[in-house]
Formats: sequence, C-alpha cells, structure tokens
Amino acid sequence: MMVSKMAGSLIGSEIIKIGNEVNDMIRKGEEICNLTIGDFDPKIYPIPEGLQTEISAAYSAGHTNYPPANGMADLRTAVAQFTTERLGLTYSVNDILVAGGSRPLIYATYLALIDAGDKVVFPVPSWNNNHYCHLSGAEPIMVETTVKNNFMPTAAEVAPHLKGATLLALCSPLNPTGTVFSKQDLEDICDLVIAENKTRAEGEKPLYIMYDQIYWMLTFGETQHYDPVNLRPELRDYVIYIDGISKCFAATGVRVGYAFGPSNVIDKMKSILGHVGAWAPKAEQVATAKYLQQGEAVNEFLTSFKVKVQRSLDTLYNGLQDLKKQGYPVDAVVPQGAIYLTAQINAIGKTTPEGKLLATNKDITFYLISRARLAVVPFGAFGTDETSTWFRMSVGGASLESMEAALPRLQEALDALQ
Repeated sequence: MMVSKMAGSLIGSEIIKIGNEVNDMIRKGEEICNLTIGDFDPKIYPIPEGLQTEISAAYSAGHTNYPPANGMADLRTAVAQFTTERLGLTYSVNDILVAGGSRPLIYATYLALIDAGDKVVFPVPSWNNNHYCHLSGAEPIMVETTVKNNFMPTAAEVAPHLKGATLLALCSPLNPTGTVFSKQDLEDICDLVIAENKTRAEGEKPLYIMYDQIYWMLTFGETQHYDPVNLRPELRDYVIYIDGISKCFAATGVRVGYAFGPSNVIDKMKSILGHVGAWAPKAEQVATAKYLQQGEAVNEFLTSFKVKVQRSLDTLYNGLQDLKKQGYPVDAVVPQGAIYLTAQINAIGKTTPEGKLLATNKDITFYLISRARLAVVPFGAFGTDETSTWFRMSVGGASLESMEAALPRLQEALDALQ
C-alpha cells in the first residue's frame, strides 16, 4: 500500500532502535550496563513520595475523566506560581499549555510556527529536531558544534544561518551532552535574534526561539541555568518555553509537561493539541498541581536526587579520565546538568578480534554492546557525522554498581582491538 511521502520517508529513532536491541539481550538474561535511553529506573530513582501520594489520592477521588484540553486550571496556576518563584518568569495562566510530556509541546510548536519549506536552525548534536523538521516539512539547518565549547552553540556558529529562518531550536541543559549555556553565549545568541527581527518587514513572520529547558532544575555544582527572556526581556513575544516534571522529578511515565510563551502562539498550540488529544492524564495533573505547591518537599527531593545523579555521572567521568591517563583513546566532558555524560571513545579505524573494521560510530556502539556489555548512544543519532567519536551516556536507568562494573569491561574491550 502507498503511504504519504512524509510517512514513507520517516526515519525511526536510532536511540529507540539501540535501546530495543539492548532490552532484547537483557530479556535473554545478559547483564548489560544500559546507558541508552533518557529515562529512570524507578527502583533506583522513584518519583517524589509526595507526588506519588497525590496521584493515588487523585485516582481514589475519581479523577479519571477527560481534563480540559489546555490543562487543569489548578495545574496551570501552580505552574505559573512555580515558574515565577523559581525562575523569575511571570506568565499568565492562560499562556500556559499542559500536555502529555514535552514531546507533544515541541511538535505543536513546530506546527504552530512552521510552513513547509521554512527554515529551522538547531545545533547538532541535539535531540530530535531533525525528525520534527521532517514531520512539519521544515528545512533543517544544522549547526555543527564542537567540544571546545562543550558542544553548545555559539553566536558565531549560529549567526550565518538566521537570515530568513523561522525558528531557532535551543535546549539547555542540552540533551545529549549534559552541558549548558553560559550567560555570555546565550546573551550573544539572543542579541542576534533581536537584531534579525528588527530587519523583518511588517507582516513578515518573525524569528522565534523554542527553548527546551526540561532539565533546568538538574544542574550541578556552581552551574547556573539561564534563559532568553530573563536575559533579554524584549524577546518575550518570540520565545516558547518547553518545560515539565518528567526529568527533574524522575517522572517520565507520569506524562506531565507544559509550555508557556506569547499568547498568539500558545493559543494556536492549544488548538492543535486539542485536535490531537495529547493531554496529560487528569489524575496526574491534579497531583502535580498539589505537589508543585509543596516547596519544602520539592527542595528536599531535588537535593537528594541531584546528589545521586551527579554521583553516577562523576563515576563515569572519573573512570574515563583514569583510562585516558593510561593512554586509552577515551575522554569525557565535565557534566554540568541533566542526566547525560558526553564521552569520547575513539575506536574508528580499529579492528575487532573477529576481524571487523570499526568504520562508524554505530560500529563502535554495537561492538561495545557485544564485547563490553556496555550500551551507549553515538552522537550520530543526534545529527552529527557517523564518524564522530563522541557518545551519550545516560545514567538514569542504570545502577551505580553496574557502571562501576562496566568500566573494566570497557578497558578489556579496547585492549582487544587491533
């Protein structure tokens, strides 16, 4: 049967493909340190006790029917208060849109702003922007970043591509790198957007920023989170924020995300998602509204949660640095936020004991799975070249003990290469 050109040419998620293969091996009884999916093992990282209590209470109270398509009023009110108190961003309750996690909100942003052929600028590596461009018919403009700036885009890298673009898609802390914008870098990019919009004629579509900050509460040490509107208030009419509880409360399966931004865009996103039916479950919305108002409980959870996440990230980082000191072709970037470590495993051109040449990062990925029982995701799955030697290690779904056990296996796998 014939299908649409979009569906017929759609490429599946490389991350899910790798994850599915790993899960099949685990089901067969193999012990693998799975650092692929940006998720949490609830046995290691349970959701906050207060949130779980409120979810159970909401179901017991019968909150099992449809919620309002744009989100429960109590939740949107709680999000507005939480965002003002924690980020200093003040948005009307009507300018907040709730959905089943952040993905529908990102998709709705694309559909609300993009016409077929419009240019969307985004850095690589980054998560899924190439696929959202395909779904919306956008022309993807991929900006290559480098380890010199922790794989975060700079104004100099972005500047040549903004003329005539409709959307600049940014994320901080960044998936897949676990790194963040510096204040100066984000200010410089914001200034470019302001300058570009001043060149647009009346009635011409402006340049918008989609700012994905789903990991903003997960920063470590002295690292600070910055956002466009706080840095440049005149951008308020041009920034759509993507946020939610999925990552910062280990609540990926609870499916409560929210976006906020200019009324004219958010209203169109409401209409789009109203037709799609991508709302978060009502009981979870009721529970999240109540939990976000429990400030002390939120702080206590985040403190302990961040300690556990950083311990795992530091274990991998320090292990790779130890191997690097011993002369192994590995490296890592200091983790700044999210649940990801940027790791280098430079085995391109090496040959396995079975005589297979490792020509791409996918080759390295599957060699590590089979030989080291270590599963990671190559930056090639996030838009970079297939010969990139950088990988994402996601710590939410693996125990600290499994990571510690995987490092010697990685060393043995590298020793076996010729």
